[in-house]
Amino acid sequence: MGRAFEFRKARKMKRWSAMSKAFTRIGKDIVMAVKEGGADPDSNSRLRAVIQNAKAVNMPKDNVERAIKRASDKSQGDYKEVVFEGYAQHGIAVLIETATDNNTRTVANVRSYFNKTDGSLGTSGSVVFMFDHTCNFKIEDKDFDLEELELELIDFGVEEIFEDTDEDEDGNEQKYIMIYAPFESFGNIQSYLEENDIEIISSGFERIPQVTKKITPEQAEDVEKLLEKLEEDDDVQNVYHTMEETA
Repeated sequence: MGRAFEFRKARKMKRWSAMSKAFTRIGKDIVMAVKEGGADPDSNSRLRAVIQNAKAVNMPKDNVERAIKRASDKSQGDYKEVVFEGYAQHGIAVLIETATDNNTRTVANVRSYFNKTDGSLGTSGSVVFMFDHTCNFKIEDKDFDLEELELELIDFGVEEIFEDTDEDEDGNEQKYIMIYAPFESFGNIQSYLEENDIEIISSGFERIPQVTKKITPEQAEDVEKLLEKLEEDDDVQNVYHTMEETA
């Protein structure tokens, strides 16, 4: 298996388990999607993807519709996507994706988290080169031949396809397929899957570290202090790092 498989396996049971945080994140994604391409998901591929993700985390349909309606209101402010880079203790690179309507507040908060945990907020470009920016799709497993599917998708930039499982609310194992490709391949792959009636359960973007660093459990606790502060912030959408994780 490749790096995407190992990355997903290590992170699957971590972060984003809090439903309220997931709803907040998706609510912002809806606003940005509507502001960019309008409120009709049929003509707005980004909004279609966000609605799929909302279903995947069991966000009520009423919540989604209200969020789209609010985002369509001209008085609704927009969110700006801002990436922060820096180092936690023990030389662990950290990359933070935010969606903010007040950049001054977000910068001040992120800087304070680094300062309080003996980390250092870096300048733009200081660590981003250590991560591959990828897109991913989680699709229903319809007994596909993975090799055949990969051959079909390879011209669209797909780099890795693998089977994975989750447990549903009743504890039953649910099989699905994960597809990983470079960030810029998202639109072409989304179009292919939709045109071939392959159901997309969810989709998104991730930053996969090119190299990870193994540290002691005690050192990992130091790093986790920073990661936890960042992930609790309402402006933060995603946090990535180069610390080696285990499933």
